[in-house]
Amino acid sequence: MKWCHIAVAGHALLGVADASGSIELLRLVRSEQNSHTLQPFSHFALEKQCLALSLDWSTGKAGRASDQPLKIIGSDSSGQLHLLQAHQAGPGMQAVGTWQAHHLEAWVAAFDYWQTEVVYSGGDDGLLKGWDTRTPGTSVFTSRRYVTEGPVLGVRGQPSLPAGGAALPGFCSGSPFALRHSMGVCSIQSSPHCENILATGSYDEHVLLWDTRSMKEPLADMPVQGGVWRLKWHPFHSHLLLAACMHGGFTIFSCQKAIEENQEVFPVTLSYTLPNSLVYGVDWSWLYFRRLPQTHPSFCLGSSPGSDPGAKTADPVYTLKVAAQSPAPCFERLADADGEGGTKHQSGGKLKSPLQPFAEEKSGGRLHASGIEICDCDQYLEAATSDASLLATCSFYDHVLHLWKWENS
Repeated sequence: MKWCHIAVAGHALLGVADASGSIELLRLVRSEQNSHTLQPFSHFALEKQCLALSLDWSTGKAGRASDQPLKIIGSDSSGQLHLLQAHQAGPGMQAVGTWQAHHLEAWVAAFDYWQTEVVYSGGDDGLLKGWDTRTPGTSVFTSRRYVTEGPVLGVRGQPSLPAGGAALPGFCSGSPFALRHSMGVCSIQSSPHCENILATGSYDEHVLLWDTRSMKEPLADMPVQGGVWRLKWHPFHSHLLLAACMHGGFTIFSCQKAIEENQEVFPVTLSYTLPNSLVYGVDWSWLYFRRLPQTHPSFCLGSSPGSDPGAKTADPVYTLKVAAQSPAPCFERLADADGEGGTKHQSGGKLKSPLQPFAEEKSGGRLHASGIEICDCDQYLEAATSDASLLATCSFYDHVLHLWKWENS
């Protein structure tokens, strides 16, 4: 699911890629008592007997030209990409082009927000590809994983490239040193702040940063704990990248030095593991919060996972706390010896303060945040200097949606 970043026919639109093989658009409308609801707006069936696996809007970058067409790129379980154009005056989508991109599932498709005629795709075949949509089916590049021994594994753990270096169509066997993602590519996002910067994640438990002007090798490579199922750039702070890492929870990276100084790794700002769950979805709030209440306890995380706790550092201190979660009481806490609740951090240290929701209505599941001034994101995108962010995570097994407040103090 992804929100369109501009209003369409006077409403906010949510795009949904669903298991029936369709792209659904839902509009957010105000209902009684100051609440909102989602109503069906438009529907487009991709292909029969396939699952729609991902979608992206062409509106990810601020400053989009008003005459620029509103486009959607989708991918499906048969390995195809689908380019659609949405009508801005009212309901309706029309097909622009469909082409075979991967020989296995096309887990993700995404626009280059700076050149929206270019899209990227990642598949269970371990390939990252670029496409020129002006000539659908024309590959701009293919980032291959060259092997001489052993199979390349897809997301499901099955070989997507035979052992011994034999190549499926689209693969090129040969040099064992040109290493890219070694398993299915399942997350891609173009930076809305820095032209030519692309982030990709894979089931191989690596996040790669790329300069799209030269896709021969990545700018930086960061190993994580868990397959990287979603990547999201912060809407206001250009160097922050949020990753959903399945059993590894979620991670926030600082990519500033990797982008500006060509460092081959980028540090982990914060990493958080949810017990007994797999984090598949993450996102930042696009609402700009000028003031956040300071009436609840929070966690202070002064060092990155794996760092020396005694070492002095000039890095800022970050705090993290649960803002809200789903009404179901599924969130588990670990108990200290003194009975105080806590939750495991990836480094193994225990966060001593219990997680405290500060905005939750259990009966209806609606979230209320008092004392917060919400501003239009387009108006304040360039000037946003808030040290507080809201982010959401959703997880498998426990079926919980968490809303977190993260503070950089």
